[in-house]
Amino acid sequence: MTESTIAEKRPSDEELASVNREFETAPAGKVIAWAVETFGDGLVLAASFEDVVLIDLVTKVAPGIEVIFLDTEAHFPETLEFVEAIRGRYGLNLTVTKPGPEAAAHPCGSEQCCQFRKVAPLRDAVRGNRAWMTSLKRVDAPSRAEAPVVAWDAAFGLVKINPVVTWTNEDIASYLRDHQLPVHPLITRGYRSIGCAPTTRPVADGEDPRAGRWAGLDKSECGLHA
Repeated sequence: MTESTIAEKRPSDEELASVNREFETAPAGKVIAWAVETFGDGLVLAASFEDVVLIDLVTKVAPGIEVIFLDTEAHFPETLEFVEAIRGRYGLNLTVTKPGPEAAAHPCGSEQCCQFRKVAPLRDAVRGNRAWMTSLKRVDAPSRAEAPVVAWDAAFGLVKINPVVTWTNEDIASYLRDHQLPVHPLITRGYRSIGCAPTTRPVADGEDPRAGRWAGLDKSECGLHA
C-alpha cells in the first residue's frame, strides 16, 4: 500500500490490514511520523488532556499540528486550567469546540448529551481533514480491546490513527515520569479516568480505572470511539 493510496481515498480492508501488520509492534513515534508524512495538513489530533503523552509525542514531529479539545461546558475547572497550561507549555495550535445551542436540551448525564456535546462538535471540527489521531488504548475498556492502530472511521469519514493503542497504563505512567511531564491535578485525587464533572467520580484502589466514568449509568463510551 502506498501512502498516496491511503491518503487519497477510503482505504480497503486489505490496505488497513497491511498497515496494521506493519505498525502493530512499531514505536508510537514511527506511527506518528507516517501519519504526518502521509496526511500532512489534513491530519489533526483530538485530545482530552487527561494526560499529555500523545501531545508530547506528536508535537516532537509536527509542532504546528491542529489540536482539538472538546469543551462540553461540563468539564472540571481543573481540566480547563490544565488545558491552558499545556497550551502554553507546547505553544499548541489549539482549537476548542463548544456545543451548539441545540445541546441546551441535553445536559451532561442525559441520554444524548455526548452526541450533542462531543460527537457533533468534533464532526464539525474535523470536516475537510483526511485523518485524526487519538490517544485511545486497548487497555482502556473491554470495548476497545481489539482497536487497531489505523482504521477507517465511518462516523467521521476519515482515517483514524491510534499511535499508543498498544500501550499499557504502566507505559503511560513511565513515559510521564521519564519525560517529567505534568499530570492532570485530579489524578492525585483518585480520578483515574477524567470526563465531565457531573458524571465522573474518583475510583477506589483495585477498581477499574474507568469505573468512575458514567457511574450509575448504563454507558461506557461517549460515541467518539464507537
